[in-house]
Amino acid sequence: MKRALILPMALTLLTGCDRLYERAGLPDPAKVLAEGKAIGGACRHAGRGLEDCYALNPTAAKSAIYDGWKEMNEYMAKNGMQAIPPEINLKTRLKSGGKAQESESEGEDAKAEPAKDDANAHAAGKG
Repeated sequence: MKRALILPMALTLLTGCDRLYERAGLPDPAKVLAEGKAIGGACRHAGRGLEDCYALNPTAAKSAIYDGWKEMNEYMAKNGMQAIPPEINLKTRLKSGGKAQESESEGEDAKAEPAKDDANAHAAGKG
C-alpha cells in the first residue's frame, strides 16, 4: 500500500520542478510567455510594427508578442516616450537568420555610423 502512494506523491512533488521541463526538452510556458512579451515590447520601443515583429521572430508566440507590444505602447504613450530606431539594418538581420551580423564592407559601416550619431544626439536631447 505504501509503495502505491510513493510514486504518485513523488510525481506530484516533481511536477513543480523547472528543471524537469529542461531535461525533458519541453518549453517552460512561463519562460515562453516572458520571452514573447519582451520581444513585443522591444519591437514597439524600436518603432517596429506587429507584422514586422512577427516576421523577425517566427518561433515566438504571437499572442505573447502582441501582449508585450501592447503593454509597451501603452507605457510609451503614458510617459510621452518616442520610439528609438534600431541601429542594426533590417536586411542584415534577415540575412543572418535573426542574429546580428557584422558588416562585410567599409561602406556598410559608414552607413551605420550616422544612424548611431543621430540616435545618440536624439537621446541626449540635441536632435
